[in-house]
Amino acid sequence: MLDHVAHFVPHIDAASSALEKLGFTLTPFSAHSHRSEPGGPLVPAGAGNRCVMLGRGYLEIVTPTGDTAHAGQLRAAIKRYAGAHLIAFGTAAPEADHARIRKSGFDPLPPVALQRQIGTESGEGTVRFTVVRVPPGTMPEGRIQFCQQHTPELIWQRRWLDHPNRAAALSGVILRVADAQEAARRFARYTGLLAQVSGSVWRIDTARGRLLFLDRETLQRRLDVVPPSLPWIAGCILESEDIAATGEFLRRARARVHILGNRRLMVKLSAAVGGIIIFEPANSGVLNFD
Repeated sequence: MLDHVAHFVPHIDAASSALEKLGFTLTPFSAHSHRSEPGGPLVPAGAGNRCVMLGRGYLEIVTPTGDTAHAGQLRAAIKRYAGAHLIAFGTAAPEADHARIRKSGFDPLPPVALQRQIGTESGEGTVRFTVVRVPPGTMPEGRIQFCQQHTPELIWQRRWLDHPNRAAALSGVILRVADAQEAARRFARYTGLLAQVSGSVWRIDTARGRLLFLDRETLQRRLDVVPPSLPWIAGCILESEDIAATGEFLRRARARVHILGNRRLMVKLSAAVGGIIIFEPANSGVLNFD
């Protein structure tokens, strides 16, 4: 399933302001720490985040804050473009996923334990999660990883789940690539899921959410969206609990809204965030780009 998607941004205050203007509620800023090996010392990761928590899944905005190797990777990605660079698939068994992707021809890095402090209504807690990654460049689309959330009750706090724009769930990710068939089949090996084609779009359906792979000028022709480089994680598809209310809020916010079929609404995000978001009603069917 899709757990979350992360945008790497140079200035988190500007990105936060842009998302809040579009009707998203954000969590407070939180600095990241990690252990490079089990039982090792806890050290600053050189990055921090704010999140848009949804009923299912979430969006993350991450910014570099130090001079660590991790921060350097963020800055290198941002140099390509500010926007989505990370797709995390949820897992309950990171060690099993590590073994599986190794057998599938990848060379995964050792699982990494990450944590960050987070405020709660009764004090402060520690968010803990384990990620399984492959070396940079293995998946040219970005940091594609598995993530086990050890403390979901701290992440999905009720006070952060209500958004004025009525966003309710992460339901998809759109990737613009040079070869959709190659990318989809590679992601299929990585996830252990089936890649299928419909028209010009390759897709992978997960237990919660789907990936759409485009390799033609469809985004530019249909949506007037030009990729800053290839490959490009163009953006997310979010389910709205009330698409009419979503549209009304976006109009009041004077957002540039592109109306798609089946009552879907697309918004181009500001340069501070990068990419696009498509809002869709529940059970709206397949997004057709042909």
